[in-house]
Amino acid sequence: MTLLERINGPEDLRELTQDQLAILAAEIRDVLVETVTRTSGHLGPNLGVVELTIALHRVFDSPKDKLVFDTGHQSYVHKLLTGRFKDFHTLRQPGGLSGYPSQAESEHDLVENSHASTSLSYADGMAKAYRLRGEYDRTVVAVIGDGALTGGMAWEALNNIAVARDSKIVIVVNDNGRSYQPTIGGLASHLASIRMSQRYENVLDLIKTSVTRTPLVGQPLYGALHGAKKGLKDFLQPQVLFEDLGIKYIGPIDGHDELMTEHALRKAAEYSGPVLVHTITRKGFGYPLAEQNEEDCLHQVPAAPKKPATQANPAAPAPAKRQWSDVFSDEMVAIGARRPDVVAITAAMLHPVGLAQFKAAYPDRVYDVGIAEQHGMTMAAGLAMAGLHPVVSLYATFLNRAFDQLLMDVALHKLPVTVTLDRAGVTGPDGASHNGMWDGSILQVVPGLKIAAPRDASRISELLNEAIRVADGPTLLRWPKGTVGVEAEAVGKLGAMDVLAVPADGAAKDVLLLGAGPMAVTCVEVANRLQDHGIGVTVVDPRWVKPVDEAVIEAARAHRLVAVVEDNGRAGGFGDAVARLLRDHDVDVPVKTFGLPQEFLTHGVREQILEAAGLSPQHLARQLTEAVARRTPPAPAAPAQQASTPERLPE
Repeated sequence: MTLLERINGPEDLRELTQDQLAILAAEIRDVLVETVTRTSGHLGPNLGVVELTIALHRVFDSPKDKLVFDTGHQSYVHKLLTGRFKDFHTLRQPGGLSGYPSQAESEHDLVENSHASTSLSYADGMAKAYRLRGEYDRTVVAVIGDGALTGGMAWEALNNIAVARDSKIVIVVNDNGRSYQPTIGGLASHLASIRMSQRYENVLDLIKTSVTRTPLVGQPLYGALHGAKKGLKDFLQPQVLFEDLGIKYIGPIDGHDELMTEHALRKAAEYSGPVLVHTITRKGFGYPLAEQNEEDCLHQVPAAPKKPATQANPAAPAPAKRQWSDVFSDEMVAIGARRPDVVAITAAMLHPVGLAQFKAAYPDRVYDVGIAEQHGMTMAAGLAMAGLHPVVSLYATFLNRAFDQLLMDVALHKLPVTVTLDRAGVTGPDGASHNGMWDGSILQVVPGLKIAAPRDASRISELLNEAIRVADGPTLLRWPKGTVGVEAEAVGKLGAMDVLAVPADGAAKDVLLLGAGPMAVTCVEVANRLQDHGIGVTVVDPRWVKPVDEAVIEAARAHRLVAVVEDNGRAGGFGDAVARLLRDHDVDVPVKTFGLPQEFLTHGVREQILEAAGLSPQHLARQLTEAVARRTPPAPAAPAQQASTPERLPE
């Protein structure tokens, strides 16, 4: 039995020796690499926090002491140390462990916190609550990466934590110089200057190789050095801005030295107010393939590909399909060549959202604002005011954070800003906080905003170019995660919309079926199924889902039923906008809307989640067949025959 198999909870860690802890760390890395390369997930971030997480659980008493992981994607080690080793092979699988902390899994988990820069606000609130309740023996620990510290919300929290002098908060800055890519901004430069200071490196080496190994006096002398006054710190490293805020600062600490990290955390735990422990780590540490990966240190890896063809396995692997972001990437480069006024903005996700090629071609026309979507959106407003056309590329779920800026800073001023949303709709294994199922609803209220939903690769190129030609207000495109499906060519036009299918010759116009984005392709399959049942269907891809094309009005009057399908929450989405338009024009044709339920969807395979929500072709066809049947008048009854008078029975 391995050491890791014997860890049923944090209390088991406290019995291990330093030699055993080193073995445990190696075992954890082996399990991480074996599991995550098979299931997919965040590998690099977790390899970088093995020793740090061990130290946290040896020093603090979870769940009495609360551990909050900012973004949470680096919580796999925490899961392994809190009794979930036996289930770890189910990571990110349907019905298995989540890729983020989950209250449903363990009392040691607090927040499914994949939206960065929030941990310090959680910690501030909990620490203040414990103080008011007189629970002075509880500590709240927030583990936040240097990338998350680029988010403005983290600094709002720090501003409040700094004046809560009696709050028991330990802030652990996991400083690896990266979020996805190298961290951007002035704070990143400041932390880098600390990491890269040769004077600091020399002193750190001295401490590690000499002082801490000195019998009897090593650890006390180490503590004395790190407890020295600010003047000594300034001599060893640049000015530490956290102490200027009034927060006690310890570090920098080698986060891969468990003993040193544990000692620093114990010092922090003894302090009666807010403390920041600055740990230096390397993303992907201990796994050469991750350490040497220049793009993102294997931040997130896909599931292992199928084995190549052999004599025993003659089926060759299918060629790689294009991702939605790849199509966008190619078209952005082409647009950049024609339009020198087009610039791009990303929030620490250059590669995931498809802007890496654009940056390679036009390095001076890409702005990475770090994890600061709010700032990025208002900066786009400024760029547009100065005569450029910015393209702001985000994950759909993270647009929620910049809604106020899109509404009040961009739309209010009718500025030509284009927003592209990757991972719209169901994202699958990433879980509840990553599903991009909200934007289609919250954006319906933004005046002047035009929203496009491409159904296939050709429509990404087509609609992106249309969006960038708009000069009197903002535009937005949304597409899902994953590979682009089959092309669906139009067979006609309805206003500016594409007609993808019409009733067969002689068939009635039973259903006007509107499908948003890729759901339009699904609707074509639904129409084929309904045709087999003698139901005539007109399938329309609106292309632009906001505003709704008014050609829908007369088309609806020509059909017996209108149905709308979208991979967004049903409440307030495209379907509701269609129903509202028809009500406003006194069209009394019934409208059925199909979309995602308004709930936080658990992680799973995208196709399975859509099927569970009733958005598969089979489910939709059955529901529409039943809806049409309910609206089909019954056949006239046969004339009743006159009943003969029965003979009178004898009395």
